[in-house]
Parts: sequence; C-alpha cells; structure tokens
Amino acid sequence: MKRSSFLKLSLAAVAAPSVLAACSGGRGNAEASSASGADAEGPVRVWFMQDSISEEAIAYLESEYVKANPGKEISIEIQQWDGIISKLQTSLASDTEAPDIVETGNTQSSVFTSVGAFAPVSDELYSTLGGDKLIQSFIEAGSYEGQRYALPLYAGARGIYYRKDLFEAAGIAEPTTIDELHQAVIDLTKANPEGTEGFTGMYLAAVDIHGVESYLFAAGGDYAVNEDGTWKGQLSSKDSQAALTQIQDIFLNGTAYANDSTDGQKNLQQPFNEGKVGIVIGTGNIGTKISQELWDADKVAVMPFPSTTPGKVGATFAGGSSVSVAAKALHPQAARSVLEIIYSQGFQELIAANGWTPGNTTYADKVTGAFGEISGEVIEASKLTPNTAAWGSVIGDNSLQDFFSKIARGDDVAALAKELDAKLDAVLNEA
Repeated sequence: MKRSSFLKLSLAAVAAPSVLAACSGGRGNAEASSASGADAEGPVRVWFMQDSISEEAIAYLESEYVKANPGKEISIEIQQWDGIISKLQTSLASDTEAPDIVETGNTQSSVFTSVGAFAPVSDELYSTLGGDKLIQSFIEAGSYEGQRYALPLYAGARGIYYRKDLFEAAGIAEPTTIDELHQAVIDLTKANPEGTEGFTGMYLAAVDIHGVESYLFAAGGDYAVNEDGTWKGQLSSKDSQAALTQIQDIFLNGTAYANDSTDGQKNLQQPFNEGKVGIVIGTGNIGTKISQELWDADKVAVMPFPSTTPGKVGATFAGGSSVSVAAKALHPQAARSVLEIIYSQGFQELIAANGWTPGNTTYADKVTGAFGEISGEVIEASKLTPNTAAWGSVIGDNSLQDFFSKIARGDDVAALAKELDAKLDAVLNEA
C-alpha cells in the first residue's frame, strides 16, 4: 500500500498537510537508537493505554528511568481507547506535541507504520531488546516494506476458562475439538447442573469481536487471505461457514449474553463468578478476575482453544499491544532508554504478573496463575487479523460488530458472509 493512501484510511477528519507532515519524518531520528543531536528540554513522554499496564509496572518504569538518567524526567500519560486513532493522527503529526513513545493496539499499528509516523527500529536495537524472542506475529504486524517500526508490548491470546465442577456434574468431558466445545456449550446449557436461574453454557457476546473471532480462527475459518498480493475474503469458505454456523447456534441456544453491551462484556467474569455461565473466553488477565474462592475450591480449569484436530491447539486471535517511537519524537535518546527498561526482565515480569503474555516470550512462563501453563502454546498457535493498514477501515466503521450482531439475531449466515466478503475484497485491495 502506498503511503499516500493514508488519507483514505483516516478514521477522523485530519487535515492533509498535517498527515503529510507525519509522513515526512521529523526531528528525532529514533531508529529509536542513537540520535544525531541532543534531546529537547523537558520530560520524555510515554503514552500507555487504559488498563494495559499495571500501576506497579508504571512505578517500576518511572523509578528505573530516573536511576538510569539522573536529572531527567519521564511523563507517563494514560490514554483512552475510544478515539485513540484520531488523537494519534493529530499528535504524531505535530512538530511540538508528539509523544515520544506510544502504545497502539497490534491491529492498529499498520495504520501508522505505513505512513512514516513511527521511527524505524534498527537491527542493533531489535537485538538488544530481545530479537527473535520477541513475539514474531507482532513483529510482522509492526513492519512495513521490510523495516520494523512497532515492537510487541504484550499479547492477550484467548483461552477457555470453564467450571470443571459443573462439567463433571453434567457428565461432560473436557472438549478436545472445536465440535466438542460447541456441543459442550449446548449440553451444559440444557443441563444447568445447579438449577441456576438464567444459566447458560457460555458467555459469548457479539460486541466481543476478539472472542468470537477466536472461535472462528480455532475452527479453521478466517476473514481474508492474501494471494499473490491480492486480498480475498474468506468468510464464505467451507471452514468459516462451519464455524459461523456453530457460533450462531451458541448465540441462539448457548448464551444469554449475545446482545450484551460493551460495558457488560468488559466484566464478563462477573456472571462466571456468580455461577450463571460455565465457560468464558478470556486472556490471561481474566484469570486474575475470576473469584479466588472458585480457584481455591478447584472448581475452575483453563485450556487452550481446541482445533478441528484432537490434541492440536486452535489458532486464536492474538490481541494485545505494540510500542513504537514517534518519528517526530523530541527525545529519541531518552526514548531508547525507556524501551530498554520496558524490555528488561523486571518490567516484562510485571507485565506477566498482570496476566498478559509479555512481548519477550522468554518470560511467558511468568504469566500469573493457571493461564501461565498454557500461554506459550496459545501464543505460538495464535494469529492476527489481515496485516494491512486498510484493516483500520474495517474496524473503524463497525463492520465486524454489525456482522456478528446480525448473526446473533439469527440472520442468514451464508448471505451475511457473502456480503462482508465483497466488502473485504474492495476495502483491503484499495490502492
């Protein structure tokens, strides 16, 4: 995709001169490595997203930065996810207001890597920060035309948490295939072993796009594939149709939460803790929100998403975030120091303690709780959405949420897939 196409992908009204300024590079050649020239006055600015990095990890970064850089200051600013694309477009284009280091969702990174808004990461810095131990699917998503621009901060690939006491009471074995998982949801709903009012087998909501698409991916389905430089929608494929049909059955017959709100989805562990659902799809940090009483009573188990093949881990969506140095960073040398602390053992293990799989997989086994036992294989089997800046348009206009919401209300799966495939063919191949 040509860099000038950024204007077509904008999710907010950003003036053309500002966007072009971001593309032209800026002061502070950060390769995030040694810059030619001194940093500007003032603190190095780091943007983290809400609920991404724990207070303990932030305190560690602040403390370690001051130790490593006597007399220097660091400002860590927490940003909201809503509207962040628009805010980044404006801020990264500014010669005077660009943050030095920014966190972006890993599916958002390509929107900025392809237009020169981030500084390139040198081979030397890449090696220093972890090299091939860094999550490679994130490295790929954060690269453009062979150059790295975004590095993995943390991953949140999904697994299955389930009430094993309810499974046992209903006579249901741990699923070994995606078909068995589907059947377990339906059977558990019907069994309702404890006679709980409003009980359903699984928490699954149309607004939880990453949860639903994890089921799609694990079953062998996909949104689109790139064949010889051309993107082709795959929702009408045999595997995708089989997965979407099962998903619709769960929406209609296996969950009471198909039409839950975004706020409700953010607290999906609540009905699980209350015994109203027996299965949730969640990242490692969800395990820290499940009632400790349930863990202590040995009523909860966690497993990778099964695939269509018994014993093989299914490919789930690898959510999470990346971190980059702004092309117009005013403190590129300080930014390198920040990155070195972020990828140090101390900070990486604090990410793991929060339930996320850290960007350096060397520390994946430090993920808190039971999820830590499966995090490595889950991340290894995970996959991303189509790696193209055009994917930002698909996310930005709620195409996926609308698609899954219509499936949840019982609309024709094949017709919906055909319609969205046509849109993906057009949008993803836009020059």
